[in-house]
Amino acid sequence: MSKKAPLSFIIVLGAMLFALFFGAGNLIFPPMLGQMAGSNVWSANAGFLVTGVGLPLIAVASFVFSGERDLRGLANRVNPTFGLIFTVVLYLAIGPFFAMPRTGSVSFEIGVKPLLPQADSHHLALAIFTVLFFSIACLLSLNPTKIIDIVGRVLTPLKLTFIGVLVAAALIYPIAKFEAPDPSYAAHAFFKGFQEGYLTLDALAAVIFGIIIVGALKDRGVTGRSALMSACAKAIAIAAVLLAFIYTSLAYMGASSVGKLGVLGNGADVLAAVSSHYFGAYGSVLLGLMITVACMTTCVGLITSCAAFFHGLFPRLSYKKLAVILAAFSALVANIGLTGLIKVSVPVLMMLYPLVIALVLLTFLHPLFKGRSEVYQGAMLLIFLVSLFDGLKAAGVEIAAVEKIFGEILPFYGVGLGWLLPAIVGGFGGAIVAKFGGRKSVPASEPKTSPRPVQTSSKTDNGTSAGD
Repeated sequence: MSKKAPLSFIIVLGAMLFALFFGAGNLIFPPMLGQMAGSNVWSANAGFLVTGVGLPLIAVASFVFSGERDLRGLANRVNPTFGLIFTVVLYLAIGPFFAMPRTGSVSFEIGVKPLLPQADSHHLALAIFTVLFFSIACLLSLNPTKIIDIVGRVLTPLKLTFIGVLVAAALIYPIAKFEAPDPSYAAHAFFKGFQEGYLTLDALAAVIFGIIIVGALKDRGVTGRSALMSACAKAIAIAAVLLAFIYTSLAYMGASSVGKLGVLGNGADVLAAVSSHYFGAYGSVLLGLMITVACMTTCVGLITSCAAFFHGLFPRLSYKKLAVILAAFSALVANIGLTGLIKVSVPVLMMLYPLVIALVLLTFLHPLFKGRSEVYQGAMLLIFLVSLFDGLKAAGVEIAAVEKIFGEILPFYGVGLGWLLPAIVGGFGGAIVAKFGGRKSVPASEPKTSPRPVQTSSKTDNGTSAGD
């Protein structure tokens, strides 16, 4: 018989969700958004909260609602081939392509770069730092110990305490008044912030966090779907309030810093500069040390989770070999720098995120259309056709004829949401095809194997997230 989760446990669960999503890397986006948005910061921040807070937490709820056991099982509802490709791409995104390298880049930008005298030495310093950083992370992931968990438990409250003090200082003693917004935020600031929320990568990792939440609840005897959803909804509400407050405060801090510090290169630069402004060199060093260790624990969690997943797909490759490969590749990618890494990730995320949003929404609507795979397929196909060109445009490859056609026929295409109408048309089209094709409901496909990630600090400091 399913039990009801006690309030005390739900509070702990909400705090855990907050810690999972709020990794060190998530600190860097709200301050930069604030700097760029200027006087439009509140509108831009609202958009950011939708995709940076709302979407990831709704994605967690969608996994609990689905009853699936992992991400691949959920994606298999579209098609088993799609499920495999989609899951691999998402693991690569939250692993060696973007999130893992970002742990090293963020650590360098906040912990080392402010201490270097000349910009000419930054490339060499970054190369040396990333080799050391990912070598240590690899060694720790090869031999997971309780040390990482202890560091995570100690570091998370310390990090939040310091960030809290920094935010309080910015709220009580603003550095300067808001400046005029950057041209990219002058119009449609909400939708620009909406797209900036993609950079957290949290929605991509949300289903993995859903597995953790379901496991924690079942360990407490909560097994019924309604009981699981009720407990999950309450925990999500707690995490949402905490994340929204922190992100909004950081965005305000960034917006109020431009008049004195100017527009900086990225959010890590903003954090370092603001910390130095309020607390001097010692504050910058303390912030750098905490962020570096936080990123290290995150990186270990990412290596172990991704290595375990790919070992499940390719059993002939040992976990240890995969861990070394992932760490080495991440070190190489990290050397393009944080600003370059963010720039490279944007086109890919513009293609991926609409698919993630659609999969989440269709999961909740699954009973309504009786799980017909054609509905998933129709929506996903048309979304991909639009998001592909959104990604190409973000990469600087703009096809004039396509832009003209899409701009004329697709609502909200100019603000990056042109995929909405195709998603609806594709979904209804798929339902019609299924009905006249005589198809009944299609059960969700599940993978033959479901590799269990190695238990590490991923449960304490956003270990498998994008939060890095």
